[in-house]
Amino acid sequence: MDPLALGALVGIITIVVLFSGISVAMGLLVVAAGFLLVFDGMRSLELLPEVFFGKLNNFALLSIPMFIIMGAAIASTRAGADLYEALERWLTRVPGGLVVSNLGACALFAAMSGSSPATCAAIGKMGIPEMRKRGYPDGVASGSIAAGGTLGILIPPSVTMIVYGIATETSIGRLFLAGVVPGLLLVGLFMAWSIFQTWRSGAAAVALGHQRYSWKQRLELLPRVVPFLVIILGVLVAMYGGVATPSETAAVGALLCVVLAVIIYRLVRPEALWTVLRDSTRESVMILFIIGAAGVFAYMLSSLFVTQSIAAWISELEVSRWVLMGAINVFLLVAGFFLPPVAVILMSAPILLPIVTSAGFDPYWFAVILTINMEIGLISPPVGLNLYVINGIAPDIPLKTILLGSLPYVACMILAIVILLVFPGLALWLPEFVMGPTLS
Repeated sequence: MDPLALGALVGIITIVVLFSGISVAMGLLVVAAGFLLVFDGMRSLELLPEVFFGKLNNFALLSIPMFIIMGAAIASTRAGADLYEALERWLTRVPGGLVVSNLGACALFAAMSGSSPATCAAIGKMGIPEMRKRGYPDGVASGSIAAGGTLGILIPPSVTMIVYGIATETSIGRLFLAGVVPGLLLVGLFMAWSIFQTWRSGAAAVALGHQRYSWKQRLELLPRVVPFLVIILGVLVAMYGGVATPSETAAVGALLCVVLAVIIYRLVRPEALWTVLRDSTRESVMILFIIGAAGVFAYMLSSLFVTQSIAAWISELEVSRWVLMGAINVFLLVAGFFLPPVAVILMSAPILLPIVTSAGFDPYWFAVILTINMEIGLISPPVGLNLYVINGIAPDIPLKTILLGSLPYVACMILAIVILLVFPGLALWLPEFVMGPTLS
């Protein structure tokens, strides 16, 4: 069978299998084993355990559970609520300041937790009721938090970036740095739209007429929040300064976050600590299981010459590299509608990266473009994880209202992609400044 036709068949069957409700990891394993059995014989299955565990035999993978524990320890406390209240007190007199403070809290909490759902839950529980109480439309209140939560997979430290680095064998530290400026760009676009939207809807007048806070009230919450931010900054400085590897800095950061959660928020009950470790273990095992299964899936594609044939076919197309990048963006956007970011990255990045680099694009810049596409998927149906998280927090707000409220932020993300296409240096300047130019 022609490898390209086989690749199309693999794609169709994979989509059907994943839509059946089976877990992503099990679906990839079933599809990979089935195609190897049919087209390569029984003997090909003997290598699957070795491929699966070989994919997990990577020291960098240790950073994933450590960063997850760091985020879980922060998410289990009132750190998100304190962060939200602190920003709200500083920005309450700004037109649309409550939405802006929510977005700022999402950005900072995303940097602390690295998790989009955790960010939505932590900030949304405080922010959505407060915005609705002050007269902000339901769509603005829910859509801004849903969109702000997506920043968790772009702003470092990001588990998604770690997975991309492992899948493509690129520097995790450089990937983290590449996400900083685009992450700030997205925050700025989100805030600009929120200010305009609240002004247009008349909610700004409500915000301006609200309570004034004294300097004492503005400063009293900072001692609770600042230590966590210092830990995140310290982790990044240690990593980029060459003091420690990502795995080592993640381990120290996780330990310090747990200690601070115990000292500042009195997270001393064994049940609470057990919950942090239990939830972290579940999420870590899920991600690692997908990584191993994706390795088997990639092995199947390579063994049947599907990957090589697709790469050769695309390289022979006489089209502009920008047309090629546009087609890749459409593919990533559609894939993000149906699959979680980790699965999309593990399945597509090893195939797309050689194509992207041969077209003259930087792999670290492409990581940012890919991640923003995955962010759009987090607030787009039918999966749209953040939409359902917000709906769980505010069940009286219809899912349709949440979706419509988040659509302007999707437009902001698409605008950010366009800006990065025109000015790739926005993603590449900081990694090159801190770590030097990429070795070709």
